[in-house]
Amino acid sequence: MKGTNMALPLSMEALLQADLQEDVAYREEGLCVVGIFGKSNMQPGAPKESIVNSLADKHIFSLFGGPEDGGTADSSIEAFYHQENRVLYLLLSSVSDSRQLLRACESLSANTGHSDSHELWQDLDRQHCLHLLYIFSVCHVLLLVHPNQTFDVTYDRLFRALDALRQKVLPLIRAAIKDCPVSKEWKLNCRPCPPRLLFVFQMNGSMKVSTNGSESGGNPDKPKKHSPRRRLQHALEDQIYRIFRKSRVLTNQSSNCLFTVPANQAFVYVIPTVDEDPVGALISQLRSTCTVSETEPAVVVTGPRRYQQMRRSARQTSYSGDPATLLMGGQLTDCSLKEFLWQHVELVLTKKGFDDSVGRNPQPSHFELPTYSKWVQIASKLHQVLISNTEEEIAELWSKVQGQLKVLEGFLDADTKFSENRCQKALPLAHSAYQSNLPHNYTTTVHKNQLAQALRVYSQHARGVAFQRYALQLHEDCYKFWSNGHQLCEERSLTDQHCVHKFHLLPQTGEKTDMDRNPPILNHNSRGRSTSACNCGRKQAPREDPFDIQTANYDFYQMLDEKCCGKLERIDFPVFQPSTLDPAPATNQAQRTPIEASGSTEVVVEKLKETSTTQSTTQSHTPIPTQSHTPIPTQSHTPIPAQSHTPTPAQSHTPAQSHTPADTSLSLALSLGQSTDSLGPYADGDGTETQVQPKRPSLMDRQPSTVEYLPGMMHSGCAKGLLPKFSSWSLVKLGPAKSYNCHTGLEHPGFLPGSSFLLPWDLVIRSRSEEDPDRLTEPLDGGNSSWPAPNKTLVGKRGSTGGLGRSRRRDDMARIFVGFEYEDSRGRRFISCGPDKIVKVLGPGGAKDPATRVLNTDMPLYIPSPSQGRGIKSHYAQLTRLFVVVPDYPLEVTLNPQVQPGPPPCPLFHPEQTDLVLPPDGFWVLRFPYSFCTDRGPCYPPKENQPLNNHKVLRGILKATAATPAPQ
Repeated sequence: MKGTNMALPLSMEALLQADLQEDVAYREEGLCVVGIFGKSNMQPGAPKESIVNSLADKHIFSLFGGPEDGGTADSSIEAFYHQENRVLYLLLSSVSDSRQLLRACESLSANTGHSDSHELWQDLDRQHCLHLLYIFSVCHVLLLVHPNQTFDVTYDRLFRALDALRQKVLPLIRAAIKDCPVSKEWKLNCRPCPPRLLFVFQMNGSMKVSTNGSESGGNPDKPKKHSPRRRLQHALEDQIYRIFRKSRVLTNQSSNCLFTVPANQAFVYVIPTVDEDPVGALISQLRSTCTVSETEPAVVVTGPRRYQQMRRSARQTSYSGDPATLLMGGQLTDCSLKEFLWQHVELVLTKKGFDDSVGRNPQPSHFELPTYSKWVQIASKLHQVLISNTEEEIAELWSKVQGQLKVLEGFLDADTKFSENRCQKALPLAHSAYQSNLPHNYTTTVHKNQLAQALRVYSQHARGVAFQRYALQLHEDCYKFWSNGHQLCEERSLTDQHCVHKFHLLPQTGEKTDMDRNPPILNHNSRGRSTSACNCGRKQAPREDPFDIQTANYDFYQMLDEKCCGKLERIDFPVFQPSTLDPAPATNQAQRTPIEASGSTEVVVEKLKETSTTQSTTQSHTPIPTQSHTPIPTQSHTPIPAQSHTPTPAQSHTPAQSHTPADTSLSLALSLGQSTDSLGPYADGDGTETQVQPKRPSLMDRQPSTVEYLPGMMHSGCAKGLLPKFSSWSLVKLGPAKSYNCHTGLEHPGFLPGSSFLLPWDLVIRSRSEEDPDRLTEPLDGGNSSWPAPNKTLVGKRGSTGGLGRSRRRDDMARIFVGFEYEDSRGRRFISCGPDKIVKVLGPGGAKDPATRVLNTDMPLYIPSPSQGRGIKSHYAQLTRLFVVVPDYPLEVTLNPQVQPGPPPCPLFHPEQTDLVLPPDGFWVLRFPYSFCTDRGPCYPPKENQPLNNHKVLRGILKATAATPAPQ
């Protein structure tokens, strides 16, 4: 043989790719292909390799080697071509061999999970089946080698799986070999013939020939006809044939079977164990040799004829009863393994074929003996389709074959099948646990809780590798059940209540609601209703729980304006005025939290504290504003943190002013009714020595955007130059100052008895006397000319010591009425005279408590309602309005509300125009927003057991200064 040395075995890939040139004498002769597969144990010496060595009478395969030799656990086929005998041996090594099994176990790391390791074993089993199908498709004779003398019934399931897989891939194999130079029968059946399967077992030490006559029932003179090994072979043949016929692996027509077994020839061979007594073995061999030489002719017959001759002679000697013709104590001689195999190989090489069909009308099966070159061509095609794909033209067929491997799972993967059965039984229990105690519609939180309960029930019953896959299916099933008409609308109202409708769509502009559509078109509804008053507070009406800020702070009050306060005088806050048809909301705003401050905030706080302390102890004839008189430095443009309890200017487009009498230009501007946006920076220090040049406002400060609007409400974190599409605040005038009667209070509906009285705020206005003509030119530096604290003893009043007489100076008193109104969800209203106190007027004369307390402290945005219901849930009353009665006096009352509706870093909310001067002689009502919302979401009201001090209105909401008359 030329080109390739076949003295050593080659892998199947190397054999098919090798340029092997046969000798001319054998080139046209046929080739018999023998495949060897099976299992091996941990005993030294591989049985399959040793069988090939004994059949070829050469040391071809190494009998030693372990997993440490660097090999892999993948299945492989080694080939040895015995040219003289015209036999090609194909040896399959797979995970069924101990060597490959050890390699597979070593490839698994300690951290490999159960499902990963099971996937590895499944992959190795699929490789084993594909290699088995390959040798079943290219071999004439197959040897199944087993390491003991007991038939493994798992082969029955394996062969049924291979038969099912072969039926699936037959069309693909036909397409691959359609151009090969073989007969039509081979192309149709995709194999040279139905292969004949032979079984080779190894006898262990427990099976030995008895020499004491116990085998004959205690009579040593009556020998057995067959040896124990021969009887074992016959018993195994009957057992195997019966099993395969019962499972229909073997049928009457051999051409339809995966393999065949001979009907009149032995197909089981048991390899005897090595005798532990070498001397006895030699004596037995010598005795048998001498006996054969006396009875047998001198010509040695080999092959199947010797096998037939031995059976014929044994049959004759058994009837003759001649003791000389009995071998080994009267038992028939056993043939060798080579003789056992060669009787089947001779049928192939002589082109007789196998006639293994049985029944009344047996059909002959096809048979073909190919040459080596033809066999290599078709074997190469099948190798490309079934095992390893290296050609692009067969890549599609190979992928289709891989897709058909699912048919093996039902036969081979018992663990997966058991796991799937357990998980399928656990799924209904898990579904029942999920659907127990469920409302018709429920939220995501309820869905997740029920799903967790269902997974707990599922994990108690489900086992095996299919656990994760069916757990994912449980997730999908529960989600489908929830989303199929049981999903509750996830939208929350501005009071933090869920919509009660199932999942729905909101109607578009001009679209009507439709319950019949899927999903339905509905408006949100939480079934929550409350009672609220209008902007002026004179009319109450029920309202639905709002889900958007426009409905909460604008639409409801606009509806009541038409019925009540639409004709009242009001001050409109600036809103967005579009210059295009499709304005867009502003994006990527520079968010700033109210706790950010530029400059030294601590210094400002200390100055405010010192000034407040000084003014509370100094007696003066001039009233003081509620806020401390120390002006805030110009560079501090961000609010002071809420923890300092110091009033801060709002985040307006221009720096807010501190209305102290020291800033004469400021008082003049306010008296002329000018906007604070046109004024200069903050007053600096005492304001008497240094004149600060006004800072020119930027274009962004003076001209708000007309293209982009602010989504939400105005607060301290908004970008400059943006306005909302509507104002959430309202400032209306109920009438002149005299329209409020301090003896009767507010005559509005919903007030608790005795709680509708406003608090007085007394301010002293100093008038110029004839003896003091230059009094107006006296600087208002926050000293004696500052406003004193209300209810303090005034220097110069009647009865005081050290003051000027009435002939020299006259003091006028101005009274402002202030009221912080709270309203709960049931429409009950009251005026508060402190953070924790409600106005209670039992007799005539109005409220006695001064307004100083409410103006000099942070008022809570929410307080517990004094009229709690019968339920356990507590009710909160919300600050909704601020009543201010400005008398007809030369006063400038500045309104600057700032609301913090949540804990930091919640921003400070304020109207679109800050530091608003209220005209004199008016009864003004400032309505606060019902809900507060930023572009990041709403600020929900506090829940039970949550602190209320984080929700507040900062002090400094009102400031009063003496109005200086305009120069003539």
